[in-house]
Amino acid sequence: MASVKPLIFLSSLLVIFLTQNSGGEVLKLWCIADSQMPADVLQRAMDWACEFGGANCTMTQEGQPCYLPNTLKDHASYAFNSYYQRFKSQADSCVFGSAAMVTETDPSHDSCIFERLPWSD
Repeated sequence: MASVKPLIFLSSLLVIFLTQNSGGEVLKLWCIADSQMPADVLQRAMDWACEFGGANCTMTQEGQPCYLPNTLKDHASYAFNSYYQRFKSQADSCVFGSAAMVTETDPSHDSCIFERLPWSD
């Protein structure tokens, strides 16, 4: 039986390669909700990220900096990005059943700062 370690290593290298610009610099990337997805799909994906995936969703609770705007898309984007930043070395860390996508545009707004952890972590 073939070892899984070489596959994980190659997958990690591919992710790093695909996230560098032509100058070899690592791109700044965030994971956000795809606004074209139905609300029920976004809700299920966000629930998974917050309850089982390890995303930090406390910042989207009422009274916290990322509560407003109080929309499913905004809260899901924060949750998806939180998960993505922790597991971005995995090729499928910003998929969420096709409910999310990677962006180079920082989604932070007002006092809501979307984290961006370095690749070297």
